Amino acid sequence: MELKKIESARTGDFYYKGRHPSGLDIYLYPKENGSSTRAVFGTRYGSIDNCFQRSDEPEPETVPEGIAHYLEHKLFESEDGDAFARYAETGANANAFTGFESTCYVFSCTDRLYDSLRILLDFVQSPYFTEETVAKEQGIIGQEIKMYEDLPGWRVFFNYLQAMYHRHPVRDDAAGTIESIAKITPEYLYRCYNTFYNLNNMALVLSGKFDVNRVLEVCDEMLKPAPPVRVKRVFPEEPDTVVKPYIEQKLSVAMPVFQFGYKERVDGARSVTDLAAMSALLAILASDASPMFRKLLDQGLINEASFSRDYFEGSGYATVMFGGESRDPEAAAALIKEEVARLQREGISEEDFRLAKRSLYGESISALNHAAGVAGWVIDFAFKGLEPFAYIDALAELTLPEVQRKLEVLREDRSVLSVIRPI
Repeated sequence: MELKKIESARTGDFYYKGRHPSGLDIYLYPKENGSSTRAVFGTRYGSIDNCFQRSDEPEPETVPEGIAHYLEHKLFESEDGDAFARYAETGANANAFTGFESTCYVFSCTDRLYDSLRILLDFVQSPYFTEETVAKEQGIIGQEIKMYEDLPGWRVFFNYLQAMYHRHPVRDDAAGTIESIAKITPEYLYRCYNTFYNLNNMALVLSGKFDVNRVLEVCDEMLKPAPPVRVKRVFPEEPDTVVKPYIEQKLSVAMPVFQFGYKERVDGARSVTDLAAMSALLAILASDASPMFRKLLDQGLINEASFSRDYFEGSGYATVMFGGESRDPEAAAALIKEEVARLQREGISEEDFRLAKRSLYGESISALNHAAGVAGWVIDFAFKGLEPFAYIDALAELTLPEVQRKLEVLREDRSVLSVIRPI
């Protein structure tokens, strides 16, 4: 296969990108000064993909919630044993996770890389589902769902999404519900596997210390050609409004936990400049050095260790969020709204913009030294259809007006406060 070298003039880093004859997109990011390697084998298939249409079929299909997460669990099993047991023989540290938009299987190692890579490419391409094993997994995942129902951080987040989104499946729990997983059968699993685990819908990323040619040899050996089927995600139309501005639940917590944020209207895919501008705005608003953060802290409205800020966005959804522990969540949300209104009224200062931009650029450059972070970063941007190095360029070239325009997204009539209070 032919590889294209993608270089960053700003960082001096580079990676190779190519499409294998099997249909798989491959990204190889050598880091010779490191001692370990990270591999990620992922598919563009997450918890929001419950309605889809294959390019070789005339109509869309709806399936039970939770299948993406279910598949992640089941793929580690095979007729030949458990994939974790195989990794134990090579010494690799393996894991997997299902997000809203993707499912990824990962390992890190310092030795026997190519043996571990064979294991990864083998078990992800070798589904094995029976009535007995599927029924057994329903009990395991059912217990996992019940466990998450009692986790304050999990509940405050999903309550927030349910108060914000009317119809978009991002509002649904990633693992599904007890009722939805009861509907999952081997036929559903094979159906979704054969749709989304098509290599044309997947990517492989390696970051760290490896020989490019040996990696390609393993890929040639292990990858199975896939039919050129494309998948279209189908989502219901989502209004610009929120469902309700406030939602509350009581759990066993010592102090209230809150999530507050704004719903952004989504008109299409976001560019690297959009992402960079929103990152800069969040740094200006809520970094450790921001006036808002100091006010929240000085008034005892946040816990410094738990306070967070995030831009949570994807296919058909986007929201700017702030959260953490607070003795008075309503007062914390009110202070955030006041600071947003002040910046909308007075504008962002050149100095605050310069400091935020410099900080974010430095953090991005520093992150390139860590193989695990680089691999996750590359596959995330690949699945968004964006160029990773272009994001760093966008940060470096970002202008104050581009950040200032992002303040328009933060509309109080599209805000939600989710609170978990002590029982």
